[in-house]
Amino acid sequence: MPKHYRPSGKKKEGNAARYITRSQAVKYLQVSLSLFRKLCILKGIFPREPKKKVKGNHHTYYHTKDILFLKHEPLLEKFREMRAYEKKIKKAVSKKNRDLAERLLTRKPSYTLDMLIRERYPKFIDALRDLDDCLSMVHLFAALPAVEREKIPVNRVHNCRRLGHEWQAYIARTHKLRKTFISVKGIYYQAEIDGQKITWLTPHALQQVLPDDVDYNIMLTFLEFYETLQAFVNFKLYHSINVKYPPILDPRLEALAADLYALSRYFDNRAFMTESTTTSFSESDVSKDQGKGPNYDESELRLAQLQQQLPSNEPGALMHLVQNAAETDEDDSETRECKTLFKDVKFFLSREVPRESLLFVIPAFGGSVSWDGEGAPFKETDQTITHQIVDRPTQGHKFLSREYVQPQWIYDCVNARILLPVEEYMVGRIPPPHLSPFVDNEAEGYVPEYAETIKRLQAAARNEVLPMPGVGKEDLDDPQNLLVEGVIDRAEAIEAATKKRKMSVLQKQYHDELKKELRSTQISTASDGNKESVSEHIDAGEDCLPDLSQISKDADSMSKIVMPRKKQKLLKAMEIGKERKQASVDRLKERKRKIEEGKKSGK
Repeated sequence: MPKHYRPSGKKKEGNAARYITRSQAVKYLQVSLSLFRKLCILKGIFPREPKKKVKGNHHTYYHTKDILFLKHEPLLEKFREMRAYEKKIKKAVSKKNRDLAERLLTRKPSYTLDMLIRERYPKFIDALRDLDDCLSMVHLFAALPAVEREKIPVNRVHNCRRLGHEWQAYIARTHKLRKTFISVKGIYYQAEIDGQKITWLTPHALQQVLPDDVDYNIMLTFLEFYETLQAFVNFKLYHSINVKYPPILDPRLEALAADLYALSRYFDNRAFMTESTTTSFSESDVSKDQGKGPNYDESELRLAQLQQQLPSNEPGALMHLVQNAAETDEDDSETRECKTLFKDVKFFLSREVPRESLLFVIPAFGGSVSWDGEGAPFKETDQTITHQIVDRPTQGHKFLSREYVQPQWIYDCVNARILLPVEEYMVGRIPPPHLSPFVDNEAEGYVPEYAETIKRLQAAARNEVLPMPGVGKEDLDDPQNLLVEGVIDRAEAIEAATKKRKMSVLQKQYHDELKKELRSTQISTASDGNKESVSEHIDAGEDCLPDLSQISKDADSMSKIVMPRKKQKLLKAMEIGKERKQASVDRLKERKRKIEEGKKSGK
């Protein structure tokens, strides 16, 4: 009998033991397919691709250890208990026992996903790494309509909206926003928290249409987990800046749909309360030493917070995220730069602009902003307003003390980190192209014209000197040119010229030594009978040097020949990718050339 022979029905080995199909897993766990999907989503278990599919290619495979992991999950027992309880309610309703059915409905069991969050994300940094999809899903459902047909209740939509506003308020308060980009899908944002870059997408504030080819039950299962995760993250972030969570908002501002402004007011009042409670506790400590001091409990502090928060709006209070707060030295240079971008700028938003997005972006970079409507901190007639955001072809009434710009100016300034000139963004003009900050133009091989303009404006803002178009870096480093441009004075120019002259002498000496070494090598390798040919060869100089490009081509071809077939295919795929990238760059350049020719012919 062969050694590898094993009778049927005995213990399995290899892929047959490591993997299990979905139908086998459902049968093993004794659950329905929908409940199995829900458990896998909540526990983070996903299908696998084994090298050898034992049951065939038309099956979905899971790790056997993952299914055993699900078998001992307490949530599975809770789902079974809830299913049995629903059968009791259904039985009471079918027997027309209304009192029993109502009593059972009031005591219906529920579950929480708190332990799953602690289990899947042992550290806070792990939750931040997995927050991109969570934020995109939460902001998506915050913009969807509540449809009972798709089982999207109103409270889920309101909860998603609240979580999204709490996240945006924290980002704006701590100035962690780094990039933003408006696309057809929506508005992309990128923030940086604890060294982790978090990118999410928010839909445009338009009427959302629900397609019929989407399984909303699966999306709602993901949303159930993401809501809990987002609440945990918000709780941790709010406590990191000494703010209580969940925040208590002004009900009047909530009724006016000014949740983000209400959260900013909450942050400001919390900063004030922190200072006041600190002083009160210090006074109480002193009074305790004297033996006569009042005791402050939690309820009194909470009541004082509400009394401080509920007064009417004071002018200039919108998104003053830095006032009444202590300056921290822990902010990095990028955060300090973002904090002061719109420091001395005051904005007013017209009715047609995306208000929620601008209420989030402008305070995140240190600006103050108001809008047209109730609950606004200041009116349109305020003379201290410097910029008014308008998105209409014409503007009737104009104030001479302010600039009227399109909303794109805000986003371009945020991405460039400077205040761009407003002439190109005036009302009625076609604005410049909105460039994506997520694209590396140098790596793509094509730098748009407006990107070069922004680069020069950034250099001018930082007092740097960039070469003019058609001028190289070596011309820029010439001390005579720098002296003419007024960048350096005469003494520095003389010192730089002397240093450059010394460097050129050393470089010439190095090249001469290389030539001598080459000649001595050629003479030593030549025989005594062909000295005349060697002397002629030396007189030829650099003409006899080998062609370096040809040598590199030969080396590449030799390396391809020696390469294994798998690596040859990989190299070919990389070359095809480079060719496609170059073709797209050529296509963009050709499109730019045609546009320029059309402009010239139009003139």
